[in-house]
Amino acid sequence: MTELDHRVRGVDHVAFPTFDPAATVRFYRDVLGFPVVHSICAAGWGPENHPDFIHFFFDIGNDDRIAFFYYFGTEPEVGGEPGVKGDVYARFGADVPEYFVRSRHLAIHVNDEADLLEYRRRLDASDWPVEMQIQHETIESIYTHDPNGYMFEITRAMRPVTPQEDLDANLTIDALLDVVGEPEPSFGKLLARKAELIVERAADWEPAR
Repeated sequence: MTELDHRVRGVDHVAFPTFDPAATVRFYRDVLGFPVVHSICAAGWGPENHPDFIHFFFDIGNDDRIAFFYYFGTEPEVGGEPGVKGDVYARFGADVPEYFVRSRHLAIHVNDEADLLEYRRRLDASDWPVEMQIQHETIESIYTHDPNGYMFEITRAMRPVTPQEDLDANLTIDALLDVVGEPEPSFGKLLARKAELIVERAADWEPAR
């Protein structure tokens, strides 16, 4: 592969943590009109002290996405008034947990498994070998840290995302907005509210074809 023979196909997603998922959804979905296209509900992932979280994605066009992590029970280490310019710097101070720092990353996508493995070969032969290779739901990704310490991901789709999964993502986000509006939100409360929404809306859904 020459330097001009690019196998990457642009940004798959950029990801950030959020302390306020309700405002995040309002801004990206309701104000800007970026549809929710995917969500990952993660309970019990990672080390024993890793919190449950929701990882949700907005379509920003051209097959690119912006994504956010909401960690249940994680509060800002440093306060600040939401909406004030510069607040993000106060919120993401030096003492935030490691998983919160790692959630901020760039992901680029490649066409297929062969291209993913080629980049794994290149990284493993460098000073920045692959640290993780994970299949999660619809994608397979390799991860490392760049020379600046930023998490870097290369990913490939294992299969297309179905309309049913888009529906599930929107159910998850609607349930999340309800739960974070109440005291002590939790992953269990999210699942319970999502089940209620499924029952409430099931009669309006068309059968899958």
